[in-house]
Amino acid sequence: MLDSTVRVAVTVTFLRMDRRPADPAPPLPPGYTIERATHPSVAFYRYLYNTVGADYVWWLRRTVPDSEIAELMADRHVSIHTLYHEGEPAGFFELDSRNWQDVNLSYFGLMPHAVGTGIGYRFLRAAIEAGWDMVGARGMTVNTCTADHPRALPTYLRSGFRQTRQAREVWNIPTRLGLRIPPHLRA
Repeated sequence: MLDSTVRVAVTVTFLRMDRRPADPAPPLPPGYTIERATHPSVAFYRYLYNTVGADYVWWLRRTVPDSEIAELMADRHVSIHTLYHEGEPAGFFELDSRNWQDVNLSYFGLMPHAVGTGIGYRFLRAAIEAGWDMVGARGMTVNTCTADHPRALPTYLRSGFRQTRQAREVWNIPTRLGLRIPPHLRA
């Protein structure tokens, strides 16, 4: 039996950074810390991914079996970093240097309660520093789309990424995922 799907149309913007930003990353405000998970569990990863991505139609990793997520989490070329505010998760980012000459900022975002607090730019700059600190980093890439927060693209550009191209994509998202699809994204 085939899953029913919802068609979602987005414009994806691909970005690149060829050198570490010259200015130092601003420090995190008091009460904020970032921790790299040394051996993240599938449940913890899914909690971060699902919570951060719920409002932005992050769906792809929701369809991946636990065994594949566990394999990804065990890969030494993939790192998961969690932003904490006074002990509570406030966001996360994922860096991936597997099959890339560059480090890809695969996922980056804030928990819903942290959106709008002003921490996004500082957290992104910390993610960029972590990416450049990876062995062999010759560049960084990231992409964002029109399903993401409206400040995502301007923040990436402000942080030193430059746009390389855009592409229109149509996603067939399984309805069984229970994601809220904003009407303006429905194809």
